[in-house]
Amino acid sequence: PLSLILSWVKGLGQLFYLVTSAFLLKMTFSLRGLIRAALEVQRPLVAGDLDRARRLLSWHLVSRDTSRLEEAQVASATIESIAENLTDSLIAPLFFYVFFGLPGAFAYRFLNTADAMLGYRDGYRDNLGKGAARLDDLANYIPARLAALFMVIGAWMARENVHGAWRIMRGHHGRTASPNAGWTMAAMAGALGVTLEKVGCYSLGEGGTCVAAIIGRALRVMVFTFALSVAFFGLLLVII
Repeated sequence: PLSLILSWVKGLGQLFYLVTSAFLLKMTFSLRGLIRAALEVQRPLVAGDLDRARRLLSWHLVSRDTSRLEEAQVASATIESIAENLTDSLIAPLFFYVFFGLPGAFAYRFLNTADAMLGYRDGYRDNLGKGAARLDDLANYIPARLAALFMVIGAWMARENVHGAWRIMRGHHGRTASPNAGWTMAAMAGALGVTLEKVGCYSLGEGGTCVAAIIGRALRVMVFTFALSVAFFGLLLVII
């Protein structure tokens, strides 16, 4: 149906088609939403309202139990989410748009949303979500690695530790259960010089513990990384 709609729109004129395509593509990623969610966690954390920061973290960014997280763990989880969502919510939709058009970008978002809703490994949801999780892993295989490479350059643009980003990305990306999430999270940990840790699951980086102020630095790295990816995919689209 989407292909038919786009064909009809294209018949109305190239300019109208480009504007419509840009609007529909924007629906597949959420840069502002991710920034807003991270800042909503950071503000109460800076103000010392840990309970509110925990609630907002759980509401906006993560599915884990946040009720007992300390300040450093809340900050770490926020930064981890920023890094992981760089792939899921920003770079992967652009990747699929370049190679498969708007239908590809929307198909990816549908698959990613299915994984977020069903891709759990507990109890009755295990079999239901396993297929969605595996397909999401496959879809993100290339975008996650591209995002990590872009992040290394983005770290340089943001005046963070580019050498640390490269080294930790290469050495620590395999520490997560997900075959993809560790790439950008490890690169972010190295760029910021911190340790990102989900207790009992993984520890990425060799730096100090996270504090609320570092969330802003993580967002800066993310924005530069996204801008770089837009330029790259835009050039690729012209070439193709």
